[in-house]
Amino acid sequence: MRIRTAMSPEVFELLFDRDRLDRLRSLTASAPLPIDEGDLADTEILLTSWGAPRLDAALLDRMPRLRAVVHAAGSVQGLVSDELWERGITVTSAADANAVPVAEYTFASIILAFKRAFVHVRTPAEVLGWGDLVGSPKYGSVGRTVGIVGFSRIGRRVVRMLRQLNDVHILVADPFVAPETVAEAGAELVPLEAMLRRVDVLSLHAPALPETHHMIGRAELAALRDGATVINTARGWILDHDALFDECAAGRLDAVLDVTEPDPLPADSPLRALANVALTPHIAGSMGTEARRLADSALDDLETLLRGGVLSQVITQPDMELSA
Repeated sequence: MRIRTAMSPEVFELLFDRDRLDRLRSLTASAPLPIDEGDLADTEILLTSWGAPRLDAALLDRMPRLRAVVHAAGSVQGLVSDELWERGITVTSAADANAVPVAEYTFASIILAFKRAFVHVRTPAEVLGWGDLVGSPKYGSVGRTVGIVGFSRIGRRVVRMLRQLNDVHILVADPFVAPETVAEAGAELVPLEAMLRRVDVLSLHAPALPETHHMIGRAELAALRDGATVINTARGWILDHDALFDECAAGRLDAVLDVTEPDPLPADSPLRALANVALTPHIAGSMGTEARRLADSALDDLETLLRGGVLSQVITQPDMELSA
């Protein structure tokens, strides 16, 4: 069975250290050839990651025997095509593995938001007056409410992590999940409109779909409490940055943005000048050694395919309507 890879050389090196490369070779008898080398007619399984080309009709025609795509990364949105689904090709994703570092980063950002730590990195306490900070009601986690927008893989993990905290209430807004499912996770399902006026931290985990464009816009941001923090580790697409700038520039809201629209922000973006807006360069997802989780996930799927087992991380066309 011919297995090929479709990813940049740099990504392949990042994912497959010596141990994982040995495991890959043990499964495939030899290191699989990249997609840009030779005839693809005998390709049955494609191992993909960042840097893979879109699997459109023209490329699929060159791989008539292709039956499975194993994606060693999160979203397959830029990879799949209608033609791929029409041909009944199985697609798996390492999205569960990629959700781990994003949830960890989000949880850490929430903890830091309770202390307004990102603000103080850019504005030292001696400038603000440390004595005044100690008694300020803007600080602390006790009695706080966190809103999770999107009960996604990442959203669910963040909820589980937040349950470690004492006296923190967790709200979830997601039209596609049942109240009992959220309750079992230790949170309360509410409509987005009702959530906004109750939360101290709003954490975004919705996918980038046509209907989610700027779902957190001027009206939604205005509904947030004074002093609330907006955290976005999902997609810049879902947050109106002009409206966010106005709220943060007025000092009413803080923000932690790991993703932006566009991504990255232009050097002259006014958001960059605000001390209460923390910008990180899309680092919440798998980086460095964390990328090896993606390789492990893909290798597990590849081994399952080769042994004729039941895959647990299959992505279907209907899934694409609800997630990125």
